[in-house]
Amino acid sequence: MRYKLLGRSGLRVSELCLGTMTFGEGWGWGAAPDEAKRQFEMFAQDGGNFIDTSVNYVDGESETIIGDLLKGQRDHFVLATKFTLTGVNNTDPNMGGNSRKNMLHSVERSLKRLQTGYIDLLYLHAWDHMTPLEEVMRGMDDLVRQGKVNYVAFSDTPAYIVSAAVTMAELRGWARPIAFQLPYALNRRDAERAEIPMAKQFDLTVMAWGILGQGVLLGKYSAGSTEQTRQNKDNVKVSGQTQAIIDVIAAIAAETGMTRTQVCVNWLRQQQPRAEMIPILGARTAEQLRDNLDSLQHTLSDEHMKRLEAVSQIEYGFPRDFVELHARQFIFGKTFDSIDNHHGNPTR
Repeated sequence: MRYKLLGRSGLRVSELCLGTMTFGEGWGWGAAPDEAKRQFEMFAQDGGNFIDTSVNYVDGESETIIGDLLKGQRDHFVLATKFTLTGVNNTDPNMGGNSRKNMLHSVERSLKRLQTGYIDLLYLHAWDHMTPLEEVMRGMDDLVRQGKVNYVAFSDTPAYIVSAAVTMAELRGWARPIAFQLPYALNRRDAERAEIPMAKQFDLTVMAWGILGQGVLLGKYSAGSTEQTRQNKDNVKVSGQTQAIIDVIAAIAAETGMTRTQVCVNWLRQQQPRAEMIPILGARTAEQLRDNLDSLQHTLSDEHMKRLEAVSQIEYGFPRDFVELHARQFIFGKTFDSIDNHHGNPTR
């Protein structure tokens, strides 16, 4: 296990992050406390120090389990949690969202469950399209100044909001976001259109979730599969392109001796030209986690990366297509290929 600086900060985190939405049985498909402990100890033994949870995961059970696991060793780990979400049965209009009221309430609940005096990294979990950005950023900065939070970040929020948040924080001397969590996988590359280039521009580490496509990329939902799945197979539609991606993953796995999981994890680990990225590993069993962690023993070749890139390619649309296919010739004329551009293209 190697370590990375998280965004524009001096915080050192492991190159893989342990996701804990599966810690707890309250939602009907997660890991019991003993199984969660096996995963936690395996991750730590391999050198992992970066833990991701949320105030709402398994209705708080995830944070409670982590709090018990961290007793006596809290300061060794980098602990990230989130505020915003509550539950579908919530009847209190102020018990969710991005307001200062919910932010402070959520942080206090998280601190109590996690049995700690501080949170290393606090994410805004999802943009609510209601709370003024100034209120969010000032609230986050207050938590940092109070010592309850060390660093702040965003998750599942439009790129234009996050870029405004970074700019506002820099101009006003507030705590600056250092990471951006979003879904990213071979069958879900739409974040390359805006979110990932923005993250690179502002030096935000991309924390990628859903890296196996909720099991779709492992072939669990393909026609003829007999594997057990969390979702009803009839409710998951596998498109023609997605099936082609699954087939290439399977072929590369057979050629390299990797598992399909390891092909998916390593494709993401090797996306650094696009932005600095860290995969969030989500497993229900220690055996599944072991498969994920063993990705570090392998590397995809350039040829394998090109095959995966080609089969999973998306249409970027405006403005990239317009600039690259039309405007470029009118900007540079015949000189483009003679210019050494050390800035590169952040979308590639």
